[in-house]
Amino acid sequence: MSQSAWREMGLSDQEYRRICARLGREPNLTELGMFAVLWSEHCAYKHSRHWLALLPTQGERVVQGPGENAGAVDLGDGFVACWKMESHNHPSAIEPFQGAATGVGGIVRDILAMGARPVALLDSLHFGPPGPGRAAYLIDGVVSGIAAYGNCIGVPTVGGETRFSEAYALNPLVNVMCVGLAPRGRLARGVAEGVGNPVLLVGNRTGRDGIHGCTFASEELGQGSLSRRPAVQVGDPFTEKLLIEACLEAWGSGALVGMQDLGAAGLTSAAAESAARAGTGMEIDLDRVPRREQGMTPYEVMLSESQERMLLIARRGREEEVRRIMEKWGLAASLVGRVTGDGRLRVLEGGRVVADVPVSALAQEAPMYNPRALRPSYLREAWTATLPSPPPPSSWPAALNRALLRLLGGPDLGSRRWVYEQYDHMVQTGTALPPGADAAVLMLKGSRRALAVCADGNGRACYLDPRRGGAAVVAEAARNLVCVGARPIGITNCLNFGSPEKPSVYWQFQQAVAGMAEACRALNLPVTGGNVSFYNETSGRAVHPTPVIGAVGLLEDISRLVRPGFDSPGHLVLLLGDRAPGELGGSQYLETAFGALLGRPPAVNLALESRLQALCLDAAAEGLLASAHDCSDGGLAVALAECCLMAAPQAAGAEVDLGTLRAGTRVDAWLFGERPSRVVASVSPGALERVVGLARARDVPCRVLGVVGPGRLRVRARGELLLDVEVEELRQAWEVALAAALAGAGQGGVRQVG
Repeated sequence: MSQSAWREMGLSDQEYRRICARLGREPNLTELGMFAVLWSEHCAYKHSRHWLALLPTQGERVVQGPGENAGAVDLGDGFVACWKMESHNHPSAIEPFQGAATGVGGIVRDILAMGARPVALLDSLHFGPPGPGRAAYLIDGVVSGIAAYGNCIGVPTVGGETRFSEAYALNPLVNVMCVGLAPRGRLARGVAEGVGNPVLLVGNRTGRDGIHGCTFASEELGQGSLSRRPAVQVGDPFTEKLLIEACLEAWGSGALVGMQDLGAAGLTSAAAESAARAGTGMEIDLDRVPRREQGMTPYEVMLSESQERMLLIARRGREEEVRRIMEKWGLAASLVGRVTGDGRLRVLEGGRVVADVPVSALAQEAPMYNPRALRPSYLREAWTATLPSPPPPSSWPAALNRALLRLLGGPDLGSRRWVYEQYDHMVQTGTALPPGADAAVLMLKGSRRALAVCADGNGRACYLDPRRGGAAVVAEAARNLVCVGARPIGITNCLNFGSPEKPSVYWQFQQAVAGMAEACRALNLPVTGGNVSFYNETSGRAVHPTPVIGAVGLLEDISRLVRPGFDSPGHLVLLLGDRAPGELGGSQYLETAFGALLGRPPAVNLALESRLQALCLDAAAEGLLASAHDCSDGGLAVALAECCLMAAPQAAGAEVDLGTLRAGTRVDAWLFGERPSRVVASVSPGALERVVGLARARDVPCRVLGVVGPGRLRVRARGELLLDVEVEELRQAWEVALAAALAGAGQGGVRQVG
């Protein structure tokens, strides 16, 4: 076999020699392709598995941790929640609509493979600066793809985030999370158990779309990337909807022992991974695989990533029962193989063996790498850079008003209504708190309990300090759950980085995972699974290191749900948590007002963060919080403004006094500086004493900032007016921000160190 063959498939010379040694011979083309996809970075986690071991995976509610199609936690009342997050970054950069749509379809099937009904979708989207042309094409295509697929299959898209930075202009990040519910004790597993049990392939026919999609996701984009469009799968959401109902019915019938989705690496990964989990083998007869194209080779059939397909392992003698269920839903079900006991994946065509390899070699023996890591040189300059001068006192409040309006009127902090109104977020009638709040909340029908979910990432902070940024994004995701009254019970992740073969990128990855691990342990948050997406760079330019956290929380009583907007005039506005002024390093304010990405983001005081979250849960459980909102991007002023913008109509304003500012503290740092472990809350005057008592018991600072009132947001310090702006003026800027940016308004560059 020519040397170019394995190199073109993404294998190194050393890896090819390792395969030959394991087989005791040279692989044929089909076998080589099977190794190439399962030993790709996307499937094998060759550069990340060592460091992922730092993350804690055990918890009192964890039912299923890493290693299966999705993680699962016990919610009580007979419910189990399953959730998983995956990336579809490269496909979305090439073909945004289908790349995003099939990202949704794939993550839904991961949840389906657990025997759980998909009940919610979330997404974390990172794009370049919005504007006409390619930027609008990517943004509109991705959002439309998510909407089209999710709406068609009847799964609500209930939350997420959309961020913009020049770092993602050439390589957008499209991370999609799905949440499902299953009865306790009825979870499925992706296992090919029981020698002699029949293996059925159900759903769509197999075509040539998506071949080598996972190896495509394990390499940098470049000048010729558009030619990789055939590596992008094509979705069929209507078939997916049928597949959901048919597979859930088949699992409920007791006729199956396992289910496995056909995603990355297609039939190769589904067969090898399900057999490897069970310690068995599998024989596949390609003559029985339904195809939608003529002349497909064994190589193409085994590597095809055609969508809407599942591999079902039935109990022997019950395969016809499974077929009848599939036919009832209008789906094809083909008996393509059987479980064997020899530990090998054997592929036949025309009665001839065309591939025969050990299952463990494919699924468990990919080489692990831990290359050199080196702190990027740009950090020294970034951390020591001189910050822009603050507005002089003579310009207050006009200059500070303009800064707040610019933040809220920019695409980064403006309303995301243009995005989430394209999604059906009320289908299935379980959405109690829709998009726009700190977290979405889903009702558990027949129970007083509810499930809260959110997705958060911050590439800006991780670029400037990946360890601090990694810890901060975990803390923020948990804090967002707490702000709606839910106790965080587990997280998943999607870790988006450039090439791990570059020492600076690998250092960023190591540091981010270490920061995440510290935060998870401090906050008692188990990690039930995740996804690593490397090689997110184009022509040598990497995205910001961007770990995204998908978190779930349990609300014991849905009547104690807390919303982010101020509720009633006369309520007191509180700042719970860290009382120190915010820090401008790595802040949204510096990027928006000055076009500067520099400084060092603040570290998370994880002990205080844990106490703050416990305080919020105490107060919410007692019904003391009229509102609560995380203080993050844009600092205290933006958090206050958002509480006004999301307020009840009669309570859309606030009078706030920050008191005496510390000597030498910049006023813009007090207003727009960012600092973790802060929550803006409102309470009735009668609840203040109890909240103060709870805060004292938890050793959490609690400060009365002011009072809720109609019409305006006014902020003073020592009696001097800092901000004075009508809420309606804020709303006008906030509501149209994203649509205006997409139309081409408000474009500007960002000065980035590095």
